[in-house]
Amino acid sequence: MSPPLVPPADPLAEPIRLAFADAWGEMGAAWGVQPSVARVHGYLLAHGGVLTEREIREALGLSHRAASLALAETEAWGLAERVHSDRAARRGPSPAAYEVVRDHWRWFQRIAEQRKLREADPLMPRLEACLARADEAVRAAPADLELVRLREWLTELLSFIRLFDRAVTLVARAESAEIARGFSVLAHLSDESLDRLVRLFGTLPEQELATTIDAVSRVSPQVARRILSTAGRIARLTR
Repeated sequence: MSPPLVPPADPLAEPIRLAFADAWGEMGAAWGVQPSVARVHGYLLAHGGVLTEREIREALGLSHRAASLALAETEAWGLAERVHSDRAARRGPSPAAYEVVRDHWRWFQRIAEQRKLREADPLMPRLEACLARADEAVRAAPADLELVRLREWLTELLSFIRLFDRAVTLVARAESAEIARGFSVLAHLSDESLDRLVRLFGTLPEQELATTIDAVSRVSPQVARRILSTAGRIARLTR
């Protein structure tokens, strides 16, 4: 007799996994992601092991088609990977199996990258076309104040989106350990310290600040540590 394709779920852990998957699905829907896709991702995250399509389908009560589509989309987002399964099939080859990307920062980066590719990137050319039309219209009717205001608003909006897009690109291309380290440093700072830092940045000349940061980015880790040590001593003396 062949071993069962779907091993029995842990009666204590499984309800918690399913509750997490449902919560993840609701969060995904709020972000414009299909609930079935988010539920599958949530279940894979909570389970942490290699699962076949059938195991996921039966756990979440999905049809074969719904589970297959959700898994394909989860794979397309880079949140799960197809792997070899050692489970025995009733007949034919072993079933396809999936393993979730466990590194939280890594799948966070992949979500950021995919949302940029799917949402921001297609939008940018259309917004740029709107701005080009507004520029042309203002040249033809420079006294039209409503038209001038529209062009200014489009210019500011595009500038904001480009800055945000660059930040998302930075997050997507950085090593997950580097992103984790950056947020870990923030976790050591109180809200008051972060607020003071943001206010301080707001008082410094933009170009001077950018030039200094660029210069610091080019030094070795040893030099950077000396700079931090010196800056810390100066800050303590001038408080």
